Amino acid sequence: MMGFNGPWGGFPWMWIFPLIFLVILLIFLFRGTGGPMCGGSGMHRRGPGGESTARDILDQRYARGAISADDYQRMKKDLEA
Repeated sequence: MMGFNGPWGGFPWMWIFPLIFLVILLIFLFRGTGGPMCGGSGMHRRGPGGESTARDILDQRYARGAISADDYQRMKKDLEA
């Protein structure tokens, strides 16, 4: 007779599947460059359809050195307005 807990006992095995589910859920939630609630720190903001936003493009141009710091600040202020 196997009894109520199955052939291997109940305690260790009853946590395996929920634990695996939790690990998979956490991987999907926190994969990539940041978690779902990290705001703008490290996350790429994307518009509808996955294209880069104007701020992303401006940041990339400044990082490449294509525009000066003054131009960057002026354009950033224009975008925020």
